[in-house]
Amino acid sequence: MIAAERRELADLLDGLDEAQWQAPSLCAGWRVREVAAHMSMGFRLSLPATLVELARARGSLHRMTDRVARRDAAAHSTARLAAFLRDNADHPWKPPVGGLAGALGHDVVHGLDIAVALGHGRRVPADRLRVLLDAVRPSGLRFFGAELDGVRLEADDLDWSYGTGGALHGSAQDLLLLAYGRRLPAGRLRGAASERFTSA
Repeated sequence: MIAAERRELADLLDGLDEAQWQAPSLCAGWRVREVAAHMSMGFRLSLPATLVELARARGSLHRMTDRVARRDAAAHSTARLAAFLRDNADHPWKPPVGGLAGALGHDVVHGLDIAVALGHGRRVPADRLRVLLDAVRPSGLRFFGAELDGVRLEADDLDWSYGTGGALHGSAQDLLLLAYGRRLPAGRLRGAASERFTSA
């Protein structure tokens, strides 16, 4: 699933024009370029290099990933950024926590950060979404800054729900983005709390 996701996202990136590469993503403060650069960071940086970058960022993972994404987005061509994903489709990288499901989530969510922001219409296969939705836990919500108190997420296209409270309806992949702390463009959610999760 991870390898297929990376190859499909590389194809998506190869089809973007320059304006789309410069467009904002769902990741606050990052254009599509920065998201694409960040997605391949784990393939390109050795553990010692990562620790050096983390030390430079005074131990802040957020500062480190932001700095590296901005640097690499400026340093590499768009063709190279796409190739990093395709050439490393089978790379065994995993995030510090979450194992293989975490790696899949990293690729799927960042791919949606790009596709949804651009209005691309890409649909993540249901089997990949199921792995990630079934792994939604309070600890993960806290890690990603997702505040879902008082709402029950209910997918329109999969038999999946999470939480308690007022129903919030949307596609499974859009609800997954909420669990990863994202806000969505207007019109993608239905429910009394929809504006709470909609970007300005």
